[in-house]
Amino acid sequence: MPESELEKLMSERHKAIGLYDLEGKKVPCIIMEEKRFDEIMRVVAGKPVSVDTNLNILQDGLGHVFVKMTLNFSQGIDEKILLYANESIEFFEALSETSMLALSSPHSEYGNSNVFMIQLPKPERTANALEIIKKGLEM
Repeated sequence: MPESELEKLMSERHKAIGLYDLEGKKVPCIIMEEKRFDEIMRVVAGKPVSVDTNLNILQDGLGHVFVKMTLNFSQGIDEKILLYANESIEFFEALSETSMLALSSPHSEYGNSNVFMIQLPKPERTANALEIIKKGLEM
């Protein structure tokens, strides 16, 4: 990928991620801006919700791997998050291991409030994505 494209992707990547401890299991967590997280929670609160999650892996053959994560909520919300796998391999390992994803705001109290958990329906997809990511990082 050309240097300018790499720089563009680096500037657009989402940096606020972490691992949430759920009964001893590490669940990958995306920390969203407070306002956006509140908007999503207002729409989905108290309703049955499904979230279609897609991972699109972008790599340049030089060891740079980005993952464009798309979350499509059944209530019509679409959220796109660009992650730089080079900085967050533990995030993707935990995603593959648990097949769960947490969303929270910067002011959430982990384990107490404001954490939205998503169960991914097809664990084999996250395992395949992790393999592709690791191969891309080895370049």
